[in-house]
Amino acid sequence: MQFEIICMAKNYPEIAFTSPVKEFQEKLGSRTNYARMEIDTYVDGLTENEIEFIARRDSFYMASFGENEFPYIQHRGGPKGFLKVLDSKRIGCMDFRGNMQYISVGNIATNNNVSLIMVDYPAGARLKIYAKATIIELKDDPELYQLLDLYEYKFRPERMMLFDIQAYDWNCPQHIIQRYTLEDIEEAFAAQRDQITKLETEIKRLKAKINDQVK
Repeated sequence: MQFEIICMAKNYPEIAFTSPVKEFQEKLGSRTNYARMEIDTYVDGLTENEIEFIARRDSFYMASFGENEFPYIQHRGGPKGFLKVLDSKRIGCMDFRGNMQYISVGNIATNNNVSLIMVDYPAGARLKIYAKATIIELKDDPELYQLLDLYEYKFRPERMMLFDIQAYDWNCPQHIIQRYTLEDIEEAFAAQRDQITKLETEIKRLKAKINDQVK
């Protein structure tokens, strides 16, 4: 599935383009173009394009900061759609039990600024999100639990993560190598398998008919 790569929204560079970043852009010749892009229309929340993209993800990467100022990048995965869009400005997911290091949870407790990256490798699309993260215990918000729960997923949730979106941008698709999951491959070859099954059935029928004629 293809997703429309929308021009950078005005609110994204307000966070991403700090003074040192702009200095490097000026030095390396990209500042003029980005300055022009910064006056584009302000995007107030996710559009249907982003909502559909997020709903199809089975993983994302999250960056958080420890109190020692070192960043920590964590991969988070689950069944397709485990990351839920709650409204145009909020997304959330269950935090399933893992190796029990709790680095992301601890980082968010002292600095709730996070950055998310979601990649669709077959489509070559990449969405970047700045957000404020909130950790919510399962017992503290039963209504949110019902929205985020994955009833048939075998892993046990420990808590919930809520992300208040501050800004987002579609990243350049360059250098995204196409990769496919087993599910993607199964879907792609489903029609061929069905056709093979039909042909094999027809061959068996014809062989049986010929054998009956020979007898």
